[in-house]
Amino acid sequence: MKYLAVGLFALAIAVGSSVQAQARDYPYCLTSPGYGYPGECSYSTYEQCRASASGRQADCVINPRTAFGPQPGYRDQPRYYRQPNW
Repeated sequence: MKYLAVGLFALAIAVGSSVQAQARDYPYCLTSPGYGYPGECSYSTYEQCRASASGRQADCVINPRTAFGPQPGYRDQPRYYRQPNW
């Protein structure tokens, strides 16, 4: 019985660790002199960011990776905007 419990526990750990984490860009960043630009971008709401910045020399800004949306690539531009390949 003891081995069955240990085996089920090991199986649960193996299944739980096989789930991959998803990368996500949060909309707000905490900036301060200790962080580089754009700062610590791990806040879903402005209120969360402000609560974390409270009492420190920090401020909250909009994450530049999410502020402007996806930028067009080379292939998305019309042909007359492309530079010639001479």
